[in-house]
Amino acid sequence: MSTIEIDSLTRNYGHGKGVFDLSFQVHRGEVFGFLGPNGAGKTTTIRHLLGFIKSKKGKCKIYGLDCWKNRDELQKKLGYIPGEISFFEDMTGEQFLKFKLKYRGIQDDSRMKELIEMFELNPKGKIKKMSKGMKQKLGIVAAFMHNPDILILDEPTSGLDPLMQNRFIQLLEEEKKKGKTILLSSHIFDEVERVCDRVGIIREGKLVTVDSIETLRSRHMRSYKVHLDSQEEAISFAKDFDGKQEGNTVELVAKQNLESIFINYYGGKE
Repeated sequence: MSTIEIDSLTRNYGHGKGVFDLSFQVHRGEVFGFLGPNGAGKTTTIRHLLGFIKSKKGKCKIYGLDCWKNRDELQKKLGYIPGEISFFEDMTGEQFLKFKLKYRGIQDDSRMKELIEMFELNPKGKIKKMSKGMKQKLGIVAAFMHNPDILILDEPTSGLDPLMQNRFIQLLEEEKKKGKTILLSSHIFDEVERVCDRVGIIREGKLVTVDSIETLRSRHMRSYKVHLDSQEEAISFAKDFDGKQEGNTVELVAKQNLESIFINYYGGKE
């Protein structure tokens, strides 16, 4: 069942900017990677899903509800991390999180405390004095602490150190096991490879592919044949390099890493 549906979404800002006839779905319990270079249309798409922008053409739906008409109802079910997080800078992190609890009508703050501990966040200081990484942690806690069914995450690990990036991936894996629906926009390919079931790649506002990680790898395999002087050498070579040996010839199959595959699409070679 599709939790998120985008059907023929078009918003033309002129000069080739915007999104054009964009269609894809994200299913319940799926982590969907939404990838593309800066300016490709990722944030425009996300803003339509959140009900921040009314679609000019096409439809955006969550749970079958129009994202614009039902934005107040849907936003209660969403967790969102924007690409550029804005806070009330004069608040402390603690004041901000308490404000979010009150805004969402949440009485139980146990999940918030779990996340604060997980990400080693000290929320007591003024937000304006926090580092980028600390602000990112605050944004993560705010997005996840109300236990949303759907998570829309735009570069969620920006500014985090490798340890915290790894903890965030673990958090996504836990949420996925709970059946959460996750749309993840990221430039960190290891992150995408570890958690995403499928990826959609957008370039210049148009979707160029939607595939599973394994399908992408298989499509971009390269095959090479190596001819040896004797069958004995071929057998030894095949064993060492996990190749397929036939007579004096060994066939090797090389898979590109995900970064190379995505760069092919970004650069317009596919």
